[in-house]
Amino acid sequence: MIEPTIIYEDKNFLAVNKPSGWLTHEVGHNKSKRAMALTIWLLPRYPGLSKVGDEPKLRPGIVHRLDQETSGIILVPKTQEYFSYLKSLFKERKVKKTYLALVYGTLKNKKGIIEEPIGIKSGTIRRSVGSGKMLKPAATEYKGLREIENAKGEKFSLVEVSPLTGRTHQIRVHLKYLGHPILGDGIYGRKKDKTGRLMLHAVAIEFETSPGKKLRLEADPPADFEEILKSPIPD
Repeated sequence: MIEPTIIYEDKNFLAVNKPSGWLTHEVGHNKSKRAMALTIWLLPRYPGLSKVGDEPKLRPGIVHRLDQETSGIILVPKTQEYFSYLKSLFKERKVKKTYLALVYGTLKNKKGIIEEPIGIKSGTIRRSVGSGKMLKPAATEYKGLREIENAKGEKFSLVEVSPLTGRTHQIRVHLKYLGHPILGDGIYGRKKDKTGRLMLHAVAIEFETSPGKKLRLEADPPADFEEILKSPIPD
């Protein structure tokens, strides 16, 4: 089993590389099963996190999240003071997050910004563009990095993606709307996809650790991500 790794640490916060398949924190329906969750892994190593956060009993130290199947960087503040600082940066959109996504097809426009509101489909966890409850503005910047063609002649694109807003499933929904769902996406992707993991990785994050002091952190895609890049699995 692949475990999280600490890629950066100072007195104020940690930066953790979360593997695909790990929850960011426990939620009610999986507590009895003790699903793999980043908070379970962190607390024995950093017991002080039990007092950090809006709801530290439920989400100790968690100021932002990644979907369970998304791998990559998560920031974890060590103190309540720094939690408040990071929370304000996220709220003010002063944290730049960069992802890598492997998608179906080739991009018509190699770069652009998707600006389409996202809402929740009634009675589901699914999000959709332009309809549903709690419709909110959403914007995602994207840039094609390279195209891949497998032995069957099927084409895929490796895309760099930066969410400019913070909606749930935003990147996954916007790329589907663009006509290029992410490989391995069991909710918004192709039903017969046998990729084995969601091909979305939070590769970099950039923010001011204190006023005027900028830091960029990067986490290389894991081996399973890189392996699929070499030979994408078609649906």
